[in-house]
Amino acid sequence: MHTIRKRLSILIISCSMIAVFLIMLFVNFTINDIFEDYMVSVQNKRYERIVSQLEELYKNEGQWNESSGVEILHEAYMSNYNLTLYDIDNIPVWGMNPMDIRNKINLHDMKVQDQGVYLTKKFELYSENVIVGYVEIGQYAPLLMTDEDALFRSSVNKSIITSGILTIFIIIFVSLYYSKQFSQPITEVSNMSVKLSKGEFKEKSTIKTNIEEIANLRNSINELAEKLDNQDALRKRLVSDISHEVRTPLNVLQNNLEAMIDGIFPVSNERLSHLNDEVIRFGKLLNNLDKLKEFENESMKLNFHSIDLLLLLKNMHKGFSAEAKEKNIAFNFNYENEKYYINGDEDKLKQVFINLIDNAIKFTDKGGKVEINLSKGDNKIIVEIKDNGIGINDEDMPYIFERLYRGDKSRHEIEGSGIGLTIVKSILDLHLAAIDVTSKEGEGTSVQICF
Repeated sequence: MHTIRKRLSILIISCSMIAVFLIMLFVNFTINDIFEDYMVSVQNKRYERIVSQLEELYKNEGQWNESSGVEILHEAYMSNYNLTLYDIDNIPVWGMNPMDIRNKINLHDMKVQDQGVYLTKKFELYSENVIVGYVEIGQYAPLLMTDEDALFRSSVNKSIITSGILTIFIIIFVSLYYSKQFSQPITEVSNMSVKLSKGEFKEKSTIKTNIEEIANLRNSINELAEKLDNQDALRKRLVSDISHEVRTPLNVLQNNLEAMIDGIFPVSNERLSHLNDEVIRFGKLLNNLDKLKEFENESMKLNFHSIDLLLLLKNMHKGFSAEAKEKNIAFNFNYENEKYYINGDEDKLKQVFINLIDNAIKFTDKGGKVEINLSKGDNKIIVEIKDNGIGINDEDMPYIFERLYRGDKSRHEIEGSGIGLTIVKSILDLHLAAIDVTSKEGEGTSVQICF
């Protein structure tokens, strides 16, 4: 298997090399075509110049002879092309031997096409629009280049090849650099996910990246690690709590029954009643777990209808007034004279408010204060249950809706099963209602429900 860096580097380098090769090929063909067009143009101009010179010569002399235009023979010889002059009857006046230029040493060093094939072109010579002769121009290639032309063409091709090779090296360097920048955070996140799968939740990714998607992936995996770490700690704590909740009544039952069997304790109605209370306590825990299972079951059916929330809360306030009075707690219900109707399951919502009000009173010391506030705003109905009780510390706040979770203080000082708020959250989710809890340890708690 390849690493992401290797695979990415191979992909970038391969695509880049193909692109560079195609560009070099295209540029080379284009330049060669342009250069050949240029050479053809130069050659045609040479033909026109030779014809023009001979026509001007005939105009001045009025006839052809063996010395007519011999001065251009030297140029022809040096430029590696052959000239033959013919009169009006196609009889040679003078001519060069093609073998003279073929056997020249420098001809073999020149860049020619189809070298060795002798090609000729014959042009008519005019004087006052009348043909007066012919000139034949021959060479050993369709295009014949000078040393300067060949050097220029060779330099261009070398420059293309050199720039292509240099570009490929730059691409390799850049691709390796950026593939590392791209793959390193992914590799770290991948390694971190492997560690998470092995239960190592303390790891955090600290690598920096300016790629938004990778940054989001890194942040998500860090959050996942933190949540898994918290869930692992919560799981261990829940196992301890459940073990404690189950073992306590069983130990009481076992110790008392063994004492009765051994004759240490006499069998009496009082002791049997005490043992029965422990059985009932154990049964309540199991019943609460059954309730939680019921509320978390998606197939659970709800009986929705229109509910007068004001009337429902008035009844809740009335029902808990005696308990609040017993603890000398000021228990107030504040609302405005408006209609507060919602759609919901009345029995399930009663359980929500029973749990919340019971918690507020339970966790508020004697002489404290508990309020129920009902209000409207932004097409929403808001119920707030507020107290100035013991509050919730910052460490426990993220887990208050977890199953069987109880804070240290409530776990050791106040009776409960730790699933009340879990049930509340489940019921409100089924009603598409939002719940928000704010609390400060030692100052109290505020629970807001938004319908």
